[in-house]
Amino acid sequence: MPKVIASTPSAGAGRMGRGHRASTTLAEINIIPLVDVMLVLLIIFMVTAPMLQRGVEVKLPVATRSQEIASERLFVDVPLSYKKDGRVFIKKEGIRLEFLGERIRQMQQTSTDKQVFLRMDRDLTIQDQIDVFGRLKEAGVQTVGIPTSLPGDR
Repeated sequence: MPKVIASTPSAGAGRMGRGHRASTTLAEINIIPLVDVMLVLLIIFMVTAPMLQRGVEVKLPVATRSQEIASERLFVDVPLSYKKDGRVFIKKEGIRLEFLGERIRQMQQTSTDKQVFLRMDRDLTIQDQIDVFGRLKEAGVQTVGIPTSLPGDR
C-alpha cells in the first residue's frame, strides 16, 4: 500500500502549487525478470551441452565389411596429434603412452574379458600402431580389436 507523506506547503512547492507528495515504497522484489533470465540460461545450456559431449576426433580407416560392436567395451583412441605429444585417450582422458599399460591394467582388474578396441587415426603409421599394441600387451590385454567405418560413413 502506498505511503503518503505529508509535507508543509511552502512558497516553492512547485508551479502548480502542489503541497502534498505521495511516494511509494517497494516492499516486494519482482522476480519475473529473474525467472525470465534463468529460463533463457537454461535453454542456452540445454542447447550447448550436447555440443560439448564430443569425443576425440579420430578418422577411422574404411573397410568394406564391418560389424557393429554390441556391448560396452573399452576403447583406446589414438588421434593424429599422437605424433606430436604421444598421448592416447581412454574415455576422453588423455594419457601418455608410457602410462597406458598401467592405466589399462587398473581398469581391467575385475574384468574377465581382457579385450580392448583400438581406434587409431588412419593417417598414423604402422609403427605407431605397433607401439600402442606393445603397451596393451604389457598390460595383459588378450585381444585387441580395430574398429573401422563403412565406405559411406564419414
